[in-house]
Order: sequence, then structure tokens, then C-alpha cells
Amino acid sequence: MMPATASDRPWLGQYPTGVPAQVDATAYPSLVALLEEAWQRHPDRDATLCMGSRLRYRDIDALSLTLAAWLQQQGLARGDRVAVMMPNLPPYLPLLGAILRAGCVVVNVNPLYTPRELSHQLRDSGAKVLFVLENFAGTLEAITEPLPLRHIVLCAMGDLMGPWRGTLVNFVVRHVRKLVPPHTLASDARRQVTRLGAVLRAGRRHAFQPVPLGPNDVAFLQYTGGTTGVAKGATLLHRNLVANVLQIDAWFSPVLQRLGEQPLTMVAALPLYHIFALTLCGLFSSRRGMLNLLIPNPRDLDGLVKTLGQHRVHLFPAVNTLFNALTEHPGFAGLDFSELVVSVGGGMAVQQATAERWLRLTGCPIVEGYGLSETSPVATCNRLDLRAFSGTIGLPLPSTDIAIRDDAGQDVAPGQAGEICIRGPQVMAGYWNRPDETAKVMTADGFLRSGDIGIMDERGYVRIVDRKKDMILVSGFNVYPNEIEQVVSLHPGVSECAAVGIPDPHSGEAVKLFVVRRDPALSEADIRHYCHDNFTAYKRPKVIEFCEDLPKTSVGKVLRRALREQGAAAPLA
Repeated sequence: MMPATASDRPWLGQYPTGVPAQVDATAYPSLVALLEEAWQRHPDRDATLCMGSRLRYRDIDALSLTLAAWLQQQGLARGDRVAVMMPNLPPYLPLLGAILRAGCVVVNVNPLYTPRELSHQLRDSGAKVLFVLENFAGTLEAITEPLPLRHIVLCAMGDLMGPWRGTLVNFVVRHVRKLVPPHTLASDARRQVTRLGAVLRAGRRHAFQPVPLGPNDVAFLQYTGGTTGVAKGATLLHRNLVANVLQIDAWFSPVLQRLGEQPLTMVAALPLYHIFALTLCGLFSSRRGMLNLLIPNPRDLDGLVKTLGQHRVHLFPAVNTLFNALTEHPGFAGLDFSELVVSVGGGMAVQQATAERWLRLTGCPIVEGYGLSETSPVATCNRLDLRAFSGTIGLPLPSTDIAIRDDAGQDVAPGQAGEICIRGPQVMAGYWNRPDETAKVMTADGFLRSGDIGIMDERGYVRIVDRKKDMILVSGFNVYPNEIEQVVSLHPGVSECAAVGIPDPHSGEAVKLFVVRRDPALSEADIRHYCHDNFTAYKRPKVIEFCEDLPKTSVGKVLRRALREQGAAAPLA
């Protein structure tokens, strides 16, 4: 990338004092080097707090070495993929460190996936090992087709929590078991099943052998939806994650420097398997020696509000859905947010009404950022000294270029709408084993085509005005219509179908499914039951409408825009 100048990058003139135009993404040879330095710089600080149980950074360091040694003893080599399928619990960060230290690739898996979704991700990634919370192991057992897994490690709610003395821990464990009972798997000829405790005991009997890693080694396969209806793995290299951590660090530095050297607490309510929380809570907070307040189930608002009432928090990343739900909770207004200095909104558009209520109740404005799984994820962010809702996604981060381009790939003038294109060291290497899909989004001059339509003003601030692709954004999670349509169309009673996003006051958008029946007896309940078996909750249609036919172009392409307009005419209450 050419050196940045204010003449061709107007956003540089809007940077806060102390934020550099560039970061040195080569400062660390790998993400492992960055993390090891962080763990050893503040070993006695608390790294995670979950249901009363704490892990220090020295614990993360030691546990990850033990787990990495076990992975090596199983014959895993540099570049092998290891999947993690669990909510925000104490083992998560040690597992990330172990997989990376062993030279392997982390494959984050949503624990609420259906068997179909889980099967695709495990087979596509070629994961050889899966660490899974036992409460979700039943999903794995329901898969009938062969999987590449050699080893399955069952984790329990109490793992790495020490003695279970607190009534809060016991309550949560009982509550989770009641909702999703633990499931035991047996070893067979194809794969070995063991428990995390046994893995730790075995790992302590072996010495870890450091793996030489470089900036171009793969660190994560972060799966995102595909325009073809098939989820794709964004291939994130060590240098991509190092760059984004340093970019976020540079952007946050002016505010954090004013707080001095005191230990800071970040609310980790967003799931760590999501790229937003992974980078911000899992990686950036480690660099800064912050305490992650792990929230296994943010949908339990009563429990979340109770937890927030027990701590002074300093940083709160969330999606609009969570900000909104908290502001409407009767107990939220009584909490003490006197030390909250940064509230970061991402994953989906922050609504003005939500931002205004949050500011009124906490005194801390929501600062909106923007990014993609393909950009590790943060590409733009508003200044952290913002005092009111701006309605923009902010300025490009250091070492990041944003271009607004027309359909011909030409830059448009300031104030004109075009596709948001992103170039920087945080941009992925491509989609895992999908050069065809990679070619669709990467330009010859190194920009990633985001598929979002935006406008950049003369100062460099970017505003999203529309979505070029048909992606539906439900509570910060991408839902791709083609995936919904491809699966639902396999139902024998469906002739054809189309999925679109409609406004939803709680999740930003929701899925509406239009269905043309093949079987006149097909009911809404039939479709809902089928979708429940095939999609995780956020992908399931909230509204189902039967119709005689679907609007199409002259060449037979479904006019989703017409359906969106029809759906938006009656938004959800």
C-alpha cells in the first residue's frame, strides 16, 4: 500500500490526536507472538470472569501450552483445522491460544447450528478435532454422513471454573442443563471421544514443541454466508488478525491512555465465535490486559442485568439488538455506568432511538463501527470522543483505504452512492478452497467488494444507504436468502420460494419467506417445523406468506426487491 496522505485520504484529517495514519502490521511475526507477549506482560491480571470463577493471563498461557501439547500428541500438524463449538465459557480463550500455538487453524462454530449446518462446516473445513460443549453434542450425533473428525473433546459447563461453591454457578449449570441436557458421545472406529479434563491431564505429560509461524500462515477460518447458498470460510491469516488488533489498539489508545494503567473490564456478551467479539474481546482485550466479563447467554436479560450490577465495566461492545433490549429492561436504569467509557456498536446498524436511550441511561454514547468477517473484522469506526449519535459508520481505520465505486469499478465523487470497497492489511486472503467466490469479491488493485452501498462525504465519513447483495442482517448475523431458498425448496410440498428481509424492531431485520405450494395441503406449521430442523434460530423465517407465484424478470430471476417492498409495507410490530 502506498504511504497515506491527507490529499487522497481525507479521513486522515479527521483522526483524533495521537492516532497514526498507519500501523506496522509486521511488528509481530504471528498472532501467537502478539498474544504470548501480552500474556507475559500482565500475567497476574484477571483475563476472564464467568459466574464467579476467574482465570488470570498466566492461566491462559499455561493452559494453552498444555492443550497445544495434547494436540501435537494427536499427530496434528501445522495447518490442520480444529473446531470450537461452545458459548462464552472459560475454556474458550485457552483453546484459541492452544490451537494457534500448535500451528493449527481455528474454526469457530455456532453452537446453535443444526446438524445440516454443522456437517457442512466440519466437512468444508476438514476439521480433524472438535471441542464441543456437551450440551450441544447431540447435534453432532444427529449427523449421518461421514465427517473428517478424528477426535471429539467434550467440555462441560464447570470446566476450568474450579470448585463450584457459588450459588450462581450452580444455578446457571442447572438452568443450562434443563434447557439443553448434556449429551454423551462414545468413541468408535472413526473417532476418539474424550473429555477436557482428560485432555489436560494427558497434555501435562508431554512437552510442547514450539511451531515456527509466519504472517502468511492461516489462523482462522471464519465462516460466513454465501451468495450461492453455501457458507464459505473467510481465510484469515496471522497477519490479518495482528493488523486488526493493532488498528483497534491505535484507535482506542487516546481514550485508554486517559484511564492510565488501571485494569479495565470489557463486557463479553457477544459470542466469541462471532468475528466482532473474537477480535475485540478475545484478542484486543488480551493485548491490553483487560478482564473479559464472559456472558454465556446474553438472551437471559435478567441474569445479564444482575451480572452488570455486580461490576464496574469500562467497555461494552454489542449489537443494536442487545443495546435495545437492555435499555427496555426494568432493572437496567438503576445500574451504575459511571466508569463506562466506550460503547461500541457493530454487526448491524445502530438505530438512533436505541442510541439515544442508551446515552440517556448510561451517559456513554454508542460509537458505531463497520466491518465484515472478511476484514477481521473492523474497517471503519467513529471517533471515540463522539458525544451523540452520528448515523455514520465512521472513518477508515489506520492503514485502511475505503473506495466508493460504481458498477464499472470506478471511484465516484464524494456524496455519490456506490459500493463500499475495502483495502488494508486486515483483508482476508480469500475464501477457503473457493477461488471462484474469491474472484467475485476481490479487485485487481486489492480491494474487497463489500456488497454494501454507501456514501463518503468530503471529510471521509462513510454512511451505509443500502445493501447491494440480498443479505439479511438479523441481530448482527448474516442470513443469505439463497441458503434459505435452497433448503426450503427441497421440501416436497414446496414448488418455489423466496426469502427477503423485513424490518423488525427487535433484531433490525427478520426473515420473511414467500412460498408457492406444490402440495395444496402444505401448512405454515409444516414449513416452520421443517425450518426448525434445518436452520439455527436467527435464520428461521419469522413471517411465512403463501402466494400463487413469485414476481420475476423476463429471464426468470426472482425480483427480491419487489418482495422486500411488499414485506416492508407491513413491518413487524
